[in-house]
Amino acid sequence: MSDLTLILLAAGTSSRFKLPVKKQWLRIDHDPLWHFVTKRLVATELFSETIITSHAEEVEFMKHYSRCRIVSGGISRQESLKNALIHVTTPYVMVSDIARACIDTDLLKRIIDNKQKADCIVPYLRISDTVVLENETVDRDALKRIQTPQLSSTRALKDALERTAVFTDESSAIVANGGTRLFVEGDDNAHKITFISDLLHLPCIAPPSTHTLVGTGFDVHAFEADKPMVLCGVAIESEYGFQAHSDGDVAIHALIDALLGAAGMGDIGMLFPDNDIAYANIDSTQLLHTVVTKLHNFGFVVNNVDLTIAAEQPKLAPYKTLMRQRIADILHVELSRTNIKATTTEKLGFIGRSEGIAVMASATLNYYDWTKER
Repeated sequence: MSDLTLILLAAGTSSRFKLPVKKQWLRIDHDPLWHFVTKRLVATELFSETIITSHAEEVEFMKHYSRCRIVSGGISRQESLKNALIHVTTPYVMVSDIARACIDTDLLKRIIDNKQKADCIVPYLRISDTVVLENETVDRDALKRIQTPQLSSTRALKDALERTAVFTDESSAIVANGGTRLFVEGDDNAHKITFISDLLHLPCIAPPSTHTLVGTGFDVHAFEADKPMVLCGVAIESEYGFQAHSDGDVAIHALIDALLGAAGMGDIGMLFPDNDIAYANIDSTQLLHTVVTKLHNFGFVVNNVDLTIAAEQPKLAPYKTLMRQRIADILHVELSRTNIKATTTEKLGFIGRSEGIAVMASATLNYYDWTKER
């Protein structure tokens, strides 16, 4: 059994990345970046456990991909690391940023082989260019470009992080706390993704898969007298609306489930529980906006959607164009990629008796193609 735990930090906001997709959710074939990196490192079998830090709102979705321990991060790298360290029981811990996608086994072993020589083992790269600091040329041989992963004594790292000062890497915290640091040769391939241009320096990654992801949704709502009716975000002239916790927009509810299904993100009840007062009488277009934002953050692009509304009453033909336009605007897709169909059940069942409406929806997604940004 290894005496070393791996911590991968993936809770950042990617504020410097300037893409609609969060950096950790860029797709490498089918895998989000964080999962691609995790699988590569776990496959080395050098670690007793792997712990991943995540944004609190992404923890449950990340669990759909990995059986590793996933914990909520904090508002800073240091807070995220402290949250992960709570779960570390081994004498040594290795910490890396999920943005270093191409870490190879040779670098890992070079670090591990020196673990008993200092409180923190740090890979570094030499500086080959002339460096000027405030108009003064600096001796480049005295400078080092620090990388991760870094291996630390678990006790030394936990003690160092009790300080109130903020540090950008583990070794700086340990040295500031009186600990020791040993430098070992780094690796150019362990380049960190910070800006879009950094994607050019990663030899191990592949473009996102071009496969299309398909999801379906279905929802039913009974009528309720003297309540406004809204379908696809469009007000419908009617004597009744829908019995529902929200505004009852049954078409958007079915569409949300189709989108979530294509993305593997569960269902509408998981995201917006009907026992949560925050969603009482809420405009369902707000829920759809939230889902679209999540899809974009997680690396998905909506391709097309198709809805079938089964209703005896009211007559929906006059509203179908408005519905398509409303849905297309919210999804950020071309009008031609949305479709609204209306049908009846030939007087059969609760729909035929004009007691309610049922909607079936389908949606297709693709992965965001980050290669176009390079």
